[in-house]
Amino acid sequence: MNLSIIIPSKNEAASLVTLLPKLKSLYPSDEIILVNDGSTDNTSEICKENNVIEVKHPYSKGNGAAIKSGARAATGDVLVFMDADGQHEPEDIVKLTAKIEEGFDLVVGSRGRDSQASAGRYLANSFYNWFSSWMVGQKVMDLTSGFRAVIRSKFIRFLYMLPNGFSYPTTSTMAFFRAGYSVCYVPIKVKERIGTSHIKLFKDGFRFLLIIFKIGTLYSPLKLFFPVCASLFFLGLSYYGYTYVSAGRFTNMSALLFISSLLFFALGLISEQVSNLQYMKQDD
Repeated sequence: MNLSIIIPSKNEAASLVTLLPKLKSLYPSDEIILVNDGSTDNTSEICKENNVIEVKHPYSKGNGAAIKSGARAATGDVLVFMDADGQHEPEDIVKLTAKIEEGFDLVVGSRGRDSQASAGRYLANSFYNWFSSWMVGQKVMDLTSGFRAVIRSKFIRFLYMLPNGFSYPTTSTMAFFRAGYSVCYVPIKVKERIGTSHIKLFKDGFRFLLIIFKIGTLYSPLKLFFPVCASLFFLGLSYYGYTYVSAGRFTNMSALLFISSLLFFALGLISEQVSNLQYMKQDD
């Protein structure tokens, strides 16, 4: 297989001075692409010193935008995405590509409890994994890991769906499940990052909450909307029963709950059809 190793980077020169030479020594015949997402340090000089391909953004566009730029520039049959902060071991790439050779379309490096940055991040990721597993009916080991290998011809079909921000792993994983492609997880160890994280708790916390809704809308919107619809319906029915027994009448609150239930059901049906149309394009 021809590999294209894609590394999105923003001001990660401190780790690139050791990461890039290691990648060059381990994978001398493979394509190494560093996407410079508006860095203000000496990232460009390090790329030249190590003779790797640099795709440069004139300003910072986001991690997802860097991933898309790297995928467009790549020529390999298999794309390998890894972080530039030194957390991912270059030696683990062969573990991912071995699963690609077995026939999987997407292989994700799965982090264990000891590889999570904090207890809060671990709890959030555990919830994402549980929720996405329920949505797809398959065991999802690590929904948000950025260390992954994928068949290029299949990945580029979903580029238009990927956000420019930090949730590209979620979007791509759910898109592959939804399209019926084979997804595999490989356990990996993650080292402590070099430098400071670009993810800020208060700034990006709300964005991560939106991941939950993105999981549902990408895979099966009706599966997400129907429990809400059913809850509102039975709440309205229960309240109607209470008011009928206690006051002998049908109240506005019951009517509001029933109408809300119907609206959520209609929204779910429409979203399901829109989702189906999105994936029908991939089959053309």
